[in-house]
Amino acid sequence: MSSVAQSSSWTSFLKSIASFNGDLSSLTAPPFILSPTSLSEYSQYWGEHPNLLIEPNFLAQSEKATRDETDAMALKRIIAVTKWFISTLRSQYCSRNESMGSEKKPLNPFLGEVFLGKWEDPEGAEGKIGETILLSEQVSHHPPVTAYGIHNAKNGVTLQGYNGIRSSISTTSINVKQYGHAILEYKNLEESYLITLPPLHIEGLISASPFVELEGSSYIQASNGYFAVIEYSGRGWVTGKKNTFKARIFRDAMSSARKENAVITVSGQWSGKSYIGNGSSTPSSKDELFYDAQSSEPQHLVVKPIAEQHELESRKAWSKVAEAIKKADYDLISEEKSLIENKQRELRKTEAASGDKWQTRWFDLVDYSDSSVEPDAFLNLTNISNLSIRNAPSGSLKNSKYDEGEAKHWRINIEKWKAEKEIKI
Repeated sequence: MSSVAQSSSWTSFLKSIASFNGDLSSLTAPPFILSPTSLSEYSQYWGEHPNLLIEPNFLAQSEKATRDETDAMALKRIIAVTKWFISTLRSQYCSRNESMGSEKKPLNPFLGEVFLGKWEDPEGAEGKIGETILLSEQVSHHPPVTAYGIHNAKNGVTLQGYNGIRSSISTTSINVKQYGHAILEYKNLEESYLITLPPLHIEGLISASPFVELEGSSYIQASNGYFAVIEYSGRGWVTGKKNTFKARIFRDAMSSARKENAVITVSGQWSGKSYIGNGSSTPSSKDELFYDAQSSEPQHLVVKPIAEQHELESRKAWSKVAEAIKKADYDLISEEKSLIENKQRELRKTEAASGDKWQTRWFDLVDYSDSSVEPDAFLNLTNISNLSIRNAPSGSLKNSKYDEGEAKHWRINIEKWKAEKEIKI
């Protein structure tokens, strides 16, 4: 497609989303802004730094620790968890822009699509980290929801969660509210963390060079009480740098009502360098380096060859579409995409006619409004942090305007994975 034709198509696309009434995630994107990667693969970005994910497991207090030592180690662990979380952001929100020149719309996974693989023991870890596995499954198509589980058996570490989005258009950007959360559990420490997801917006629409900028806040609540508030901002019209954040760590959620109560503050760019300091003052480049995203290369997931994959696995299912996108063959993209989408529509019709319902493979939907549900890490952590258990935008507080409706959340069922016969890593 010529640059003139692409420019015309982009203008037509902008007009279509400007007049669209509803959730933009359901709108069909033109082929030239598609990524060759399915959204189900994005779950891997949570685990691309396995050394940072597992690090808190090695920050345990001594057997006869004093109260001061116990508290000091608990603080070190939430700092380590915050560093791991910041390390996930560049891959999640910058990688397409860096590799393809602008943000691309991922392929919309079909119901039941799966993506899985493993991270081998990192170089230099000498077996300390061990193998870490990823299971990702599209558990809902309308609205689109991807559930994931990351598990390191050697160190008893499990991360699980799910993400969904709802988007709308403003004058110059697409605004996205994220739904879902992650729960990180360290079995050896008997400690858990609740991680919420920040809202974001996609800028650069007018110039046809879209990019992601995070906004608002996200939270990390530790079962030991410590509470992190991460605030995001971007480059303004006059001042500021892109991908800026400030993370403040408080002794508990109640203390976070006043920024002056922060015991640790981290500041910088989540796509670049950030710095850490004690107290509530904003650290600068003269302070201790916290994390450098540019010098910390991600460890990529090991995925088996497409020829060995099941038909439900992302890379095999979308292989012909991905090839067409890489060749910029827009007619072939539409043709191959339609084949997959029409097949899915027929499956849904068959299920509806027979009264059958699609059964998820490795994840269960847990209704937390049901009094028979046993207390777990999620209920404990939302109680400590005063965060909503409802299906509200991620990070909504209890008794806020969003704290209403259902309280159903996706949870990994490891026993289902152990019983899996057809699909293997």
